[in-house]
Parts: sequence; C-alpha cells; structure tokens
Amino acid sequence: MDLTELHRKLIAAARSEVPDIRVPYAFEKRIMARLAGQTAMDLSSLWGRALSRAAICCVAFMVVVGVGSRFLPANNPENLSQDVEQTLFAAVDSNADQGADVR
Repeated sequence: MDLTELHRKLIAAARSEVPDIRVPYAFEKRIMARLAGQTAMDLSSLWGRALSRAAICCVAFMVVVGVGSRFLPANNPENLSQDVEQTLFAAVDSNADQGADVR
C-alpha cells in the first residue's frame, strides 16, 4: 500500500470520529508543542557520563588497593620478587617436568 494513500485514509478516519467531551481544550496542541520542544539524544554525552562514572569507580578501587597494600601487613616483603618470579615461571617448570617424564 502506498504511504500517501495510507496517510490520507488515516486522516479521513480520524476526522470522521466525533471528539470526546472529556478531552481538554487544545490537548493535542499542547502534546505536539511538548514533542517539538524535545531535543535528540546526544550519544557522546551519554558515553561521556558512563565513562566518567567508570573512571571514578576505578580511581576509588585504586585508592582502596593502595591503602591496603601500604597499611596491611605483608607476609614477607623481602621475598616478593622471588615469589613473583616463581609464579610466572611455574607453567614453564611444569612443562619441563612433564617432558622429562615422557622420555
């Protein structure tokens, strides 16, 4: 169906209806004026607000972790570098051990 023909039929059907007496005077004009006054959504401002909130959460988490690492007691801070190295090379060491068992 052609859109202009559909538009014409809908307008004709709307004009044939008798207005209800419960509808306030100039109600449709107030609604149309309110719709015309609205602006389109700005996607960049929506993204900006979301990213700024996420940044605030990240900074708060960083502060909590920093304070915790500064004031909470560590098990043995002298061996921290050795613990990190053992953790990083654990997968390499386990692969080397498995290769030795196969031979």
